[in-house]
Amino acid sequence: MDKQALAEKVVDTMFTNDYFSLWLGIERVKIEPGHCILKMQIRKEMLNGFSIAHGGITYSLADSALAFASNSHGRKSLSIETSISHTVSLQEGDIILATAKEINLTNKLGIYDITITNGGNTVALFRGTVYRTSKEWFDNK
Repeated sequence: MDKQALAEKVVDTMFTNDYFSLWLGIERVKIEPGHCILKMQIRKEMLNGFSIAHGGITYSLADSALAFASNSHGRKSLSIETSISHTVSLQEGDIILATAKEINLTNKLGIYDITITNGGNTVALFRGTVYRTSKEWFDNK
């Protein structure tokens, strides 16, 4: 299986069983090895007491992008450190994109930057480090 087909198969498998991402209404825009773009719309039940999107919503979208991008190489990978900076608030109806970019990949660790945008404007910056286990997603036989 080539690298692109493997990336798509891994993310398809993960996404099918990722009930939280499904609840969020996440859509897959682009999947490639070490990279993905996800999209979702801010809904009323995602707003906090200030009537803006709860910070956990953008964090969760970025975390899903991290998971899909880091696992797309075919090895099971788990986050060990993440951080986010929220730069602009979001309103109900906003459609946001998370773009995950692989910054560094070694045998045991991967580092990813995820940018969340709304209409092309950056609204949050997320960085995640993952531990790459020795377990493959699929048997290579």
